[in-house]
Amino acid sequence: MTLADCDRVAEIRVRGWQHAYRGMMPQSYLDGLSVARDAERRREYLARADGAVVNLVADDAGGEVVGWACHGPYREGEVLTADAELYAIYVHPDHLGQGAGRALLAESLTRCAAAGHGRLLLWVLKENVRARHFYERAGCQPDGAEELFEVEGVAVPEVRYARGL
Repeated sequence: MTLADCDRVAEIRVRGWQHAYRGMMPQSYLDGLSVARDAERRREYLARADGAVVNLVADDAGGEVVGWACHGPYREGEVLTADAELYAIYVHPDHLGQGAGRALLAESLTRCAAAGHGRLLLWVLKENVRARHFYERAGCQPDGAEELFEVEGVAVPEVRYARGL
């Protein structure tokens, strides 16, 4: 991912949240997501990035960015562990089911293994059946860890998945 990709990646992330999380978190929160604000955060992050977090993009046959993934060290609170974490993976809703997500996950797994991580961990909304099946088809399994995060006063449960590398 480059600075030139930030606007498109922000659009993919925001539209991905609005599509995937409809009915799982407050609609007012999803409606309030801003592509412009997200793009600015991405530009700021890339400007100060130290290389520990890897941002990948997937292009379609015409060269348009259609997906984005981000991985790095697993965060146990404020402590970074030896495991890897898939922080995010989103495909634009117009391009779901065309292989971009599988390609991004495969590349993240390859890079995390090459970096010496023994496991990949990720968090997924408990109610997000589509995403859970996606990860399970890729060999990830829930490991029993669950946590809640709050969105506009609503508790949104997540489950952690793990896969050996």
